[in-house]
Amino acid sequence: MQLDPDEMTPVINRIKRAQGQLAGVLRLLEEGRECEDVVMQLAAVSKALDRAGFAIVASGLQQCLVAGDGEMDSLDVKKMEKLFLSLA
Repeated sequence: MQLDPDEMTPVINRIKRAQGQLAGVLRLLEEGRECEDVVMQLAAVSKALDRAGFAIVASGLQQCLVAGDGEMDSLDVKKMEKLFLSLA
């Protein structure tokens, strides 16, 4: 299934923000900053990426439902389940 680039704009923005946060984590490590500061920033990056992943999967699920007659076949359900679980 292809993702609609227009619908992915918020996801792209979230990933770009996470990319900046990750650069911040590297900078903190290189500067020898406190463990707590590094872990807090790393947690923020992780959460941002998780949310982006869930948004992508949710968009795909919505596309499957809208494209069809509102019902998904068992193969689609298994694919979506696998994608959700890969983020867990």
